[in-house]
Amino acid sequence: MLDVTLIRQYPDRVRDALRKRAVDADIPAFLVLDAEFREARGAVERLRGERRRISADIAVRRRAGEAAGGLQADAKELTDRLADAEAELARLAREHQAFLDALPNLPDDDVVAGGKENNQVVRVTGTPPAFDFDAKDHVRLTEELGLVDHRRGTRLAGSGYWVYRGEGAALEWALLSHFLDTHRRAGYEFVLPPHLLTHEAGYTAGQFPKFADEVFRTDDGHFLLPTAETALVNLHRGETLDEDGLPLKYVAYTPCYRKESGSHRTADRGTLRGHQFNKVELFQFARPEDSDAAQHELLARAEELVAGLGLHHRVTRLAAEDTSPAQAKTYDVEVWLPSLGAYAEVSSVSNAREYQARRGGIRYRPRGGGKSAYVHTLNASGLATSRLLPAILEQHQRADGTVEVPSVLTRWGAPELLRPRVTRG
Repeated sequence: MLDVTLIRQYPDRVRDALRKRAVDADIPAFLVLDAEFREARGAVERLRGERRRISADIAVRRRAGEAAGGLQADAKELTDRLADAEAELARLAREHQAFLDALPNLPDDDVVAGGKENNQVVRVTGTPPAFDFDAKDHVRLTEELGLVDHRRGTRLAGSGYWVYRGEGAALEWALLSHFLDTHRRAGYEFVLPPHLLTHEAGYTAGQFPKFADEVFRTDDGHFLLPTAETALVNLHRGETLDEDGLPLKYVAYTPCYRKESGSHRTADRGTLRGHQFNKVELFQFARPEDSDAAQHELLARAEELVAGLGLHHRVTRLAAEDTSPAQAKTYDVEVWLPSLGAYAEVSSVSNAREYQARRGGIRYRPRGGGKSAYVHTLNASGLATSRLLPAILEQHQRADGTVEVPSVLTRWGAPELLRPRVTRG
């Protein structure tokens, strides 16, 4: 949520920043509403004060054995006026909050306007693999190697689901184990959060109300988390943290559940896009002055993992419209998929500044005393596996149909070499 004081003091700055996202918010109309809201709040406070004064006068007269009929009549009239004023304040408060809830975060100054066509490549690592044979795509490789069973996944759960089998399941688990171990050794606390969350959790993360219809819901009002970030940002909801304890660093593993799924388009086939996939998520609660450095640390961690898998990749800084509404700046780490001749995102590294902390009431207490302030929240995929597997298969395939597995994964039970298998019955 944006700071309403910022909107009051710098309306043009806020409006121009939102336009980078193609959001044309009616800031002048909100300022009129804001003035009405503050006036109504003041009127209610004055009426409540008057009611307290009259109630005290009535009590004094009764204790003195004096009649208080006139004051009681005034009190009744005041109660009616107060009820009307409170109803008006409640209406204005709803409109005021609804406007603020609908506003996305302000993109950082160095985030360019526009959509994904304006994303900026920051750096490229390695070179695309060159094959002197007829290279296969990841879908064919998973079938021939017996790694992923799409047909039975669809039978079990419908379109957009798959089953990892045999060495495919072992490779998936090795990736997750490698990522978790790496982050834990770097000082991140391991968390296994619930997969079912409340509406308030989605609101704090900035996914609700705008994306409330894009999650899987249960009959009791819970929803399945679309990413572990949604749970981790809520770990300290409503708390005031000690500055000496910052930053707080967490790493979580969860499946991620999303209504969006792939299609028969080449760019969506296989495990590239589905309703359920696995991801290791990094999260930090940081002091405002440390959040830029924290984002670069998270980005370095994600890049290091991808580089350790021997994958050609690049880093892009997202344009404003391609950045999630809750985030001020996002870098994507993208791996090369030879069959597509394109890059696919495997990690988004984002800084929400104080946007999520405001929604969740997450502050920190300065060590020297003084007024508490909002923390900054940051998250990064560290990493998502459903696109890594296709990249590993396509970039490390050999002419004989085998695929070399990155050596860092063998200690976790992954084979050194994936070999074609007889088709399962």
